[in-house]
This record gives sequence, C-alpha cells and structure tokens, in this order.
Amino acid sequence: MNLTIRAMPTFQRRILHVLDSLERGGIAAWLMTVLRNIPRDGFQMDFLVHTDKACAYDDEARALGATIINCPGHRNFLSYASRFSRIMRECGPYDVVHGHCQRFTGLNLLLASRAGVPTRIAHSHNDLRSLASSWRPARRFYHCLMDRLIDRYATVGLAASRMAAEDLFGDDWQSDPRWRILFCGIDFTPFREEHDRSALGVELGLPDDSKVIVHVGRFTHQKNVPFILEVFSHALKKDPRLRLIFVGDGPLEDITKEQVVRQKLANEVTFLGSRPDVPRLLLGVADLFLFPSLYEGLGLAFVEAQAAGVPCLVSATIPEEADVVPTLVRRLSLSLPSSVWAEEALQLLERERPVSRQQALALAERSPINVADSLKQLEAVYCGS
Repeated sequence: MNLTIRAMPTFQRRILHVLDSLERGGIAAWLMTVLRNIPRDGFQMDFLVHTDKACAYDDEARALGATIINCPGHRNFLSYASRFSRIMRECGPYDVVHGHCQRFTGLNLLLASRAGVPTRIAHSHNDLRSLASSWRPARRFYHCLMDRLIDRYATVGLAASRMAAEDLFGDDWQSDPRWRILFCGIDFTPFREEHDRSALGVELGLPDDSKVIVHVGRFTHQKNVPFILEVFSHALKKDPRLRLIFVGDGPLEDITKEQVVRQKLANEVTFLGSRPDVPRLLLGVADLFLFPSLYEGLGLAFVEAQAAGVPCLVSATIPEEADVVPTLVRRLSLSLPSSVWAEEALQLLERERPVSRQQALALAERSPINVADSLKQLEAVYCGS
C-alpha cells in the first residue's frame, strides 16, 4: 500500500538512518514500513548499519531505492568515528541523521553535527531503566556521557512511548520542546485477509484439536524466553492439547532449542525462525499471544496480535500505550510465579473472545499506532516542523 501524504516537500530530503542491522525486528520492521510508504520524490532514505552481514530486509530496501552502508566495529569508538565521518563526506550531504541505537546515538549525533547535518534525531525505542541496578561503573559512565552528547547535539528527540522518553530524555522530558512521542506506526492492511486454520495447521504440523500459544520476538534476554518455557510447561501439564510456536531468531535461539529438548517438549514446541508472514500466523493459528518481556519501548508484535483479534497475556512492564484493544489484554507482574501465569493463560484460552477480529482490527486502525499518522508526523519532523 502506498499512502498519499499531504504537505510533501518541494525538494528531496536526504535521511540517513543509523541502526544495528536490517534484520527483522521492531526497529527495522518499522523503518521498512516507512520506506514502503514515504513519497520517494520527496524523501531519500539510506541506512547505515553496524554489520557487514547480509540481512533480511537488505534486498527489499535496495529495490525501494535505499543505499545500505556497512559500518561494523562500532565498539571501537575511535575507528568507528573515523569511518562514520568518512561516510558523511563520501555519501553525504544529508539533511537528517536519524539515530536508532539508544544511547550510542549520542556519538552519531556529535559526528553528524561536525559534518554539518542540520537535523539530528535521537530516537528512543526502549526503556532500559529496569536494568540499571546491574550496571557496572563503566556502563554508568558510558550512559552519562552519551546522555550529555544527546542533550547537546540532538535537534529532535523521538520516543516510542512515555516510558521510552523517560529512559533517554529524563523524567522531565516534557519540559524540553525538542522531545516528543512518535508511535512507530503499523500498516494494518495484511490483517484484513482471511486464512484457513486447517490448511495452515497442516502446513505447521499442528494437531486438529490443538490450542496454540504464539510468541513473536528475537531470542534475546529482553524477551524473557526461559520464562515462556516455564509458563508453557506448567500449562501443558493441565492441557496436553497446547502447542507453543516461536517466531523469530536471535543469539539465544540455539540455547532455547536445547532447553526444549532437555525438557522433552520437542513435540509440543515449534521454532519457525524469522519470517515475513507474522500476520498470517497470528490470524490463522494463534489462540493466545504470550509476551512476558522484561522491558519494551512499545512492543509492535503485541500491537499486531491485538489487530489480529488474539487474546494477549503480557508483562506489566510493557507501556500501556500499546493496549490498542484493551479487552484482549491481560497484564501480569513478572514477580508472580510462572505457575500463576500458566493458570491465567489457560483461562484466556477457554474464555470466549470479547471482540470479533473485525472489531479488533477497526480499533487498531483507529489507534495512533498506524502508519498514516506516524508518517505524517515523521515527514513534518524531517521537514523541520
């Protein structure tokens, strides 16, 4: 879908996005949604990524006119700064540098300022404050330094939620006119499609009478994957029809697969890897969406599950702005044992859905987390409004 956006610029603005990679995940998925829909005669989007490996979205991004600039080795600040500055000279000039690497963005904006980039954006996609007690002095110093660089060199600060804004810009963020909320909008068009559960169940090897719990996310510490297995194990003892599907990849995937084998759950747990048809899976087979993240900036996969009309059991740490269909959402504290989460999961699986899929999608589309609203605001930022 290519949306018609009002107030297009009279000249093309060149934007450089800085992020870790174009692998499937919340930030890259949103940026690809933006790239697919933003008017390309008004905006040129390029991506500087902290990897030299091929990623899931690379080919599509290039086909849509973006340049992908590889800049690995970002843990060595001096050599990285030299490469980044050279890229600014050789690939620029850019009108906007838009950083998506949380506090590391401070260095990017310093270097962008030195390169004469007029609009420099720090974008907070997460709320990491719950981890602060475990940080060593070096990490605390790094955060303090980067916070100062962001405060000095950012001309605009965007955040995925109020909690994400507080993390990067401070508790008093609303007192600074540079800082604002911009929801990472979703294109809900794929959620209008119909999918045959039986056919998809056969494709995925699911029994006809199965009740399917789905988790979508990267295999990282943030997603609390061991807890997901604990919850599922407790629930499975009371209902052997349950099945668990993981959608995503990441550094902890192999460890999780080993845990599944050790716990003798291989017949009940399916790993689908990173794939582009998440709406199809949510619409076609999901009976419950389980999302006990330790922290989130917003949780786009959680929003998508609601758009599909799927009941959601999520952690209380997730920003409340993500509740676009509140009647589908049950929040629990992570301080509660996995057995309590399992009981709640079983109850949600047995309960009749409070809204139809059509009603859920309509609510999601009317929420501020939609691509049309997000694009209008983002274009205004890029044009200096």
